[in-house]
Amino acid sequence: MPKLSVIIPAYNEAPTIHLILNKVIATELLFGIEKEIIVVNDCSTDATAEVMQHFADENPGVKIMTFNQPVNQGKGAAIHKGIELATGDYVIIQDADLEYDPIDYNLLLKPMFDGVADVVYGSRFMGMGPHRILFFWHSIGNQFLTFLSNMFTNLNLTDMETCYKMFRADIIKKIVLTEKRFGFEPEVTSRISRIKAIRIYEVGISYYGRTYDEGKKIGAKDGFRAIYCILKFGIFDRRVYKKN
Repeated sequence: MPKLSVIIPAYNEAPTIHLILNKVIATELLFGIEKEIIVVNDCSTDATAEVMQHFADENPGVKIMTFNQPVNQGKGAAIHKGIELATGDYVIIQDADLEYDPIDYNLLLKPMFDGVADVVYGSRFMGMGPHRILFFWHSIGNQFLTFLSNMFTNLNLTDMETCYKMFRADIIKKIVLTEKRFGFEPEVTSRISRIKAIRIYEVGISYYGRTYDEGKKIGAKDGFRAIYCILKFGIFDRRVYKKN
């Protein structure tokens, strides 16, 4: 039976990690697809590890794998570890906060399961589902980064920076990935764009954004890092696959 690996990178998400886990567990997938949940705790300084362990103990029948990074390395590094641990046929990234709704997994899975897509991005800018109204300049920044990325990848994505990226596992496990923080998004987009005959789709998703007071972590310095990564992987480091 096909299986979806849900990778949840977590850093200081003790207040919400159990809530998102409940949402992931409650989401019933189409086509009889099973789920495995992989939570990678990026050496949190709050009670994230304890909350994760308590949740796993309280839900023994749920496939939850937890991994604690020995030192804080960043979201990208946590995703790398999750990809390494994944055993599913498909892989999706799920933030540990409540900005993205797991019910949308089925929207991303459909073109995969229909056999027309190898990678599916969930776009916050395609007008489907509820969207919390927040920061004007943040949205402009996202659109600029997507535009710049598209210039180098020759894709016509509307939301390169989205968390919801779903991959065929056999593809993403072979991709070389080096960015340890939020540079994961432009790097993985650049790498997959150079795979011959890759089939990339976008679907509209909901978005329940957080304010910085509510725990949002990405900031201006991450935006500048994204620009650096777009240029780096678009011009200089054009590798795709890991060395055997």
